[in-house]
Amino acid sequence: MAARIFVILAMLLASVAAEADAAPNDSGLPIPRFVSLRSGEANIRTGPGEQYPIKWTYQRQGLPLEVVAEYHHWRRVRDWQGTEGWMHSSMLTGKRAFMVIGDGSAVLIRADANASARVVAQVEPKVVGRIDACAKGSDWCRVRVDDVKGWLPRKAMWGIYPNEEVD
Repeated sequence: MAARIFVILAMLLASVAAEADAAPNDSGLPIPRFVSLRSGEANIRTGPGEQYPIKWTYQRQGLPLEVVAEYHHWRRVRDWQGTEGWMHSSMLTGKRAFMVIGDGSAVLIRADANASARVVAQVEPKVVGRIDACAKGSDWCRVRVDDVKGWLPRKAMWGIYPNEEVD
């Protein structure tokens, strides 16, 4: 009897997972794409619905996340570490953000889009900011971290694709 219940539960869970994977792209927006956290606290769940357990809670407004799947009002998101989970779309915004990545050393924000331009600020890995503009094929993006505006090398940022344009 217990084995029969286990098989039925396994089939039910498999059908729910298959349904989530086969769900339409409800928003009509491209997948994958980058978004950011709308609020300072947002739950990540194991599946696309409030009935699924919370895996963890992000506590960083503006944190960039990558949408890798959609199911109705739920988005499967991936963070800079590659960790995935489901989040309700109301917790996300299309405002573009980035996180500084690297080997642990500071990255320089410059006044212009070149390595010899005046240094405006230094930012450490895991600092989060806004992407104001990024030309397709450019190695530099115009960014904002708090009140500091300037240019940051694309390779030092997580939250934008290699040849993506943001305006």
